[in-house]
Amino acid sequence: MPKGGPDGGDGGRGGHVYLVGNPQLWTLIHLKYQKHIIAENGNGGEGGRRSGAEGEDVFIQVPLGTIVKDAETNAFIAEVTEEGQQILVLPGGRGGLGNHNFKSSTNQSPRHAQPGEAGQDLWVVMELKVLADVGLVGFPNAGKSTLLSVLSAAKPEIADYPFTTLVPQLGVVEYRDDKSFVVADIPGIIEGASEGKGLGLRFLRHIERNSILCFLIPSDAENWGEEYRILTGELEKYNPELLGKRRVIVVSKMDLSIPEMEEEMRESLPKDIPVLLISSVMQEGIQELKDLLWKTLLDENKDFAKPKETPVVIDLPVVNPMADEMMEDPEALD
Repeated sequence: MPKGGPDGGDGGRGGHVYLVGNPQLWTLIHLKYQKHIIAENGNGGEGGRRSGAEGEDVFIQVPLGTIVKDAETNAFIAEVTEEGQQILVLPGGRGGLGNHNFKSSTNQSPRHAQPGEAGQDLWVVMELKVLADVGLVGFPNAGKSTLLSVLSAAKPEIADYPFTTLVPQLGVVEYRDDKSFVVADIPGIIEGASEGKGLGLRFLRHIERNSILCFLIPSDAENWGEEYRILTGELEKYNPELLGKRRVIVVSKMDLSIPEMEEEMRESLPKDIPVLLISSVMQEGIQELKDLLWKTLLDENKDFAKPKETPVVIDLPVVNPMADEMMEDPEALD
């Protein structure tokens, strides 16, 4: 009303951008063609001290193990590791203040208001590193996918040509007394993978997130010991710390071998690492392998068998500070 005093409402803040952990996602392919993710602007305040609505937040669903880095500086921003975990990647701009906030005994009709702060732009790189308890490591056609399909309910593509597996596959292995653990089938490594040959560095990084490494060497390999040395050599070239993980060696495809060869196989392989001979097709040695992997996991982490606590939704601190300059028309988050 005329001469009714200041009644300009506050503006609403801009929408936030969050990452949300989703265990039902296995890749980042759903974001491949979505280059720009924009949260809503907040609405302006209105008369009668009516505040403007806040901009709608954006929640980006990502698989567990997603790492976010600044595209320009490569600086680490955040990592999503738990189901339902929410991480604030980019906050919305602050809403402005209506003129009623500035009235005083000496200025009862202020004719100015404070504009809101602009939203922020940020280019990020998302990288997925598979989270698993056991990583299956071996040359192409070593029998990793077949073993995963026998150990778990996973249905990876299986064929008699190299590089059948083009993305990591996860399977949950049911163990005794309702216990379980996760196994990852890492796409085949070849000599020179640490230099980018074959599938190269694209999947070596996934091995970093496995608690223990299970090396698969087929019984029909020309030299079992040499094949194991090549695999460990590629891991060492990529990241020497990988060889600090506990290891298990599995000679697969024993249905293609003869019993007289077993002693020679064991003699060619390291004596300080457990060696197990199995046949996934005949399902021979599978329960023994489960027992060995479970025991190794317990040795690696004494708390592994304890019930896991329910994941807690957390908000990390704001990654980037709010812009110092204030603008009358806040921009959208890009």
